[in-house]
Amino acid sequence: MDSCVFCDIVTDQSRARVVFSDAHTLAFFPLTPATRGHTLVVPRTHFTDLWAMDDASVRHLTRTTLTVGRALRSVLAPAGMNVVNSAGRAASQSVFHCHTHLVPRWPGDAMGPIWPPRGEGFDDSAELDVLVDRVSAAAAADSADSADSADSATG
Repeated sequence: MDSCVFCDIVTDQSRARVVFSDAHTLAFFPLTPATRGHTLVVPRTHFTDLWAMDDASVRHLTRTTLTVGRALRSVLAPAGMNVVNSAGRAASQSVFHCHTHLVPRWPGDAMGPIWPPRGEGFDDSAELDVLVDRVSAAAAADSADSADSADSATG
């Protein structure tokens, strides 16, 4: 594997402003925060993105995201907060070690809107009708597979 800046930070926490750490995750301020309090939450184990992670690792990442997000809300009292996890270049992922951004938000901050203006998104009702059936079937199959795996692990 090529060098990973987030793995380097996990190994040497003096390289970042760490706000939270446990056995599975690390949370720190990025070098160039988008807003005051912008925090990255990363798993200690290298995973390219969320889809490469096992369920237990996702639970640890989510738990730390909630813990740190609550702390940011308590300390900064932002007007809102974005929780962003990008997977793949097309989704603006630039560091290929799974990470979640916690971005405290205030009116008029540098982030700006994250969604296209109303009416400029995807709008094909016929395709959406077909897609809802396909995605529902795939989700049901994945859920059944996950339940079967959990049953055989406890069983």
